[in-house]
Amino acid sequence: MYTPPFFKQDRAASLKFAEERGFGTMCAFDGKRPIASPLPFYLTYAADGTPQAAFHVARHNPLLKLAGGDASWLLAVNGPDAYVSPDWYVSPDQVPTWLYQSVHLRGPVRLLTDDELSVQIDTLSEKFETWLLPKKPWTSGKMTAGRLEAMKKAIVGLVMNVEEVEGSFKLNQHKSDADYAAIANALGAGDADAKQVSQLMRQARPQVFADDTNMLEGSAS
Repeated sequence: MYTPPFFKQDRAASLKFAEERGFGTMCAFDGKRPIASPLPFYLTYAADGTPQAAFHVARHNPLLKLAGGDASWLLAVNGPDAYVSPDWYVSPDQVPTWLYQSVHLRGPVRLLTDDELSVQIDTLSEKFETWLLPKKPWTSGKMTAGRLEAMKKAIVGLVMNVEEVEGSFKLNQHKSDADYAAIANALGAGDADAKQVSQLMRQARPQVFADDTNMLEGSAS
């Protein structure tokens, strides 16, 4: 992934982002064309500290034919993104651009055993059920044994040993404070993704928006 120095993220920040997102597009090459599938995953770590992305796919997914070898797969994990109009900048002579967060994980993939798949199903559902608290979490124990086994036979568990980690968070870090604030404010009036990007920008450079906060506090008193 091409990443200018301004936008490059370190390994720890990139892995943290990927783990928090928990959803990406897994890509592999079959020798003639790329194969890809969007899927949920979670990160774990081997005894030597190597990150591992655990996931599963449908038994008839063409990715399965490519698992178990030395070839490297790519897991692309994306965050919110937003279009930026040149009209929003304070400075003249700007061009359209797109702001985003993206992390790429690469490494070989191996098949999981049936026992490992059972652990993965429970771990994966537990991860995402916590997003819904205070709802009582769903567990596989709520399913009848026969139904659960039938569903497990329809999927295959896989795990990627992550050998490369790349992170690019393009949030206008290279722009002046005036332009930075102008874009963040404009995005704050946009759709859900634009609002998220605006919030990320505010968190990354809070001093730029200190005056806005003081003004709001003053008006409320």
